[in-house]
Amino acid sequence: MTKACFLDRDGVINEEVDYLWEPEKVAIIPGVPEALNVLRDAGFLTVVVTNQAGVARGLYEEKDILRVHHRIQQLLREAGAKIDSFYYCPHHPDFTGDCPCRKPNPGMFLKAKREHNIVLSQSFMVGDRMSDINAARAAGCETAYLVKTGYGKLTATGSEMDADVIIADDLLDAVTRHLKLTK
Repeated sequence: MTKACFLDRDGVINEEVDYLWEPEKVAIIPGVPEALNVLRDAGFLTVVVTNQAGVARGLYEEKDILRVHHRIQQLLREAGAKIDSFYYCPHHPDFTGDCPCRKPNPGMFLKAKREHNIVLSQSFMVGDRMSDINAARAAGCETAYLVKTGYGKLTATGSEMDADVIIADDLLDAVTRHLKLTK
């Protein structure tokens, strides 16, 4: 059994680009490689869970998502880090109907749990939207952090924001705080 840090992709790992499908537009957010290495050293798997509705909208194909993930891994490797696993949901309720894997549903978390023997109650989430936080809660993660990168700055001040959400500046701040809380 293992613990994981679940990560939203756009706005948490890489700079937010609406409907990112072009690998050349990937830019890793500063501090992310360091945060991933801190997580690895603390015994956490790093698992990306990302909604990719651009596929359902016909803006790009699933192969484009895989190319972006490959580019993210390439840039992280160059910085001495890596993501252990990527999960994505290519659906959108307006185009493909409801889907159990689309956040805020917990489907991607549950699939990762099965495939990696993850203990969700010992795992946590870092995202930039309430759908990230709510998916983690629905999956059984005890803690979730909203980062002020990507859409997080808007989310943190928006009306959909829950009062009990922990807000962090970025991924490294969230990881540092979490490890201090769990010592």
